[in-house]
Amino acid sequence: MNVLLISTYELGRQPFGLASPAAWLRQAGHSVVSLDLSRQPLDPATVRRAELVAFYLPMHTATRLALPVIDNIRELHPVAHLCAYGLYAPPNAALLRSRGVTSILGGEFEADLLRVAAAAGSGGIGEDHAAQRSLPRLNFLVPSRDDLPPLSNYSSLVLSGGVRRVVGYTEASRGCKHLCRHCPVVPIYNGQFRIIPLDVVMADIRAQVARGAQHITFGDPDFFNGIGHAMRLVNALAHEWPDLTYDVTIKIEHLLQHMKHLPRLRDAGCLFVTSAVESVDDQVLQILEKGHTREDFVRVAGLCRRVGLTLSPTFVAFTPWTTLDGYRDLLRTIDELDLVGHVAPIQLAIRLLLPKGSRLLDLAPVRAMIGPFDSENLVYPWTHPVPKVDALHREISQLVAAWAGAQRSATFREIWALAHHDEADISKRSFAPMDETATVPYVDEPWYCCAEPLDGQSLV
Repeated sequence: MNVLLISTYELGRQPFGLASPAAWLRQAGHSVVSLDLSRQPLDPATVRRAELVAFYLPMHTATRLALPVIDNIRELHPVAHLCAYGLYAPPNAALLRSRGVTSILGGEFEADLLRVAAAAGSGGIGEDHAAQRSLPRLNFLVPSRDDLPPLSNYSSLVLSGGVRRVVGYTEASRGCKHLCRHCPVVPIYNGQFRIIPLDVVMADIRAQVARGAQHITFGDPDFFNGIGHAMRLVNALAHEWPDLTYDVTIKIEHLLQHMKHLPRLRDAGCLFVTSAVESVDDQVLQILEKGHTREDFVRVAGLCRRVGLTLSPTFVAFTPWTTLDGYRDLLRTIDELDLVGHVAPIQLAIRLLLPKGSRLLDLAPVRAMIGPFDSENLVYPWTHPVPKVDALHREISQLVAAWAGAQRSATFREIWALAHHDEADISKRSFAPMDETATVPYVDEPWYCCAEPLDGQSLV
């Protein structure tokens, strides 16, 4: 069976969601081509040779970008069996089927893809797990990355003085124990998470280090979901590669719960921790069911500073419950916590996304405020009850796009001015000079999480 695996976008990373199923399919004897359309062109000859074409849809942008590609492939090769897998496949199953996709798979998709390939090879219709609630436990294989573009083609780590390092990407677990209402992981995993065995993770990292990786991004929704597994991995990394650095994503509540482990993260090469703070308004945090409070965030910011571990908070800055004063309070809090250089400017323009499957749609007040599903943008549109808030979002989105590449502190000052333009004392506000590039490491791919930045079109 000739299988074509396609990724349209995965945050500037070499796609784990192609490399992992490629290993399974190749082990079973299938011929596999992995194609990352964020770095490679679509080759019509390769499409026509494929009997099964499977699209990896881990996020909103990837799904939107995939739709015209699906249409193109249907024209190029009408008899190919089309499959979609990943977090955004089941919630958009009806739309995908209308575009000619036959098999829809959600989380833990590798074994299901094998069955789809077998069924497609025998003329069957494959599998459809769009409504699957209980996820299988897989015996993971080491991802197969041989035919993907080199790591140097992807996002890089930026350090003091503009020094850059090649970044690899892997996952030590999938899914999440938590049920945050706005998170796209929740509709698929529903509180379940799966550990990827230590030897598999280490072998994947080993292969990427051999290909030039100097830093590893762990893409787990929460690296501390399985704290024992996480710390065994941290210790193994430090033992085998003392100079290898890495970054992780950890919830605010887990940073507090497991604070005793933070010095070990730092000493073992962790350069920064991303945490989805989302808001500093306790009412918004409660609606989102984030599991932390504003004060928890303040505590974590202080804790990380004392430990010497860089915190990189992310936000959903604009929600239906955001007020002008609340947005200004967010800016003031970031400034007072000395986190201006830690926050990518796009985070201050993120607007809440309401895709199909979002647990926010369980709330009657949310259902009352949304319009009909927008099948082009893949969202339920909403309008803020205060027009000035939506106007501010548009202004800040345009500013962030225009100031792309500028120093974070300079962009923050401009955002502050826009948010306070109607205040008489705006000219009196002063900011301490800073050179965040000297102290704050980051990976140069600015999009994160699931939201609507920039011109109202969701980019992730």
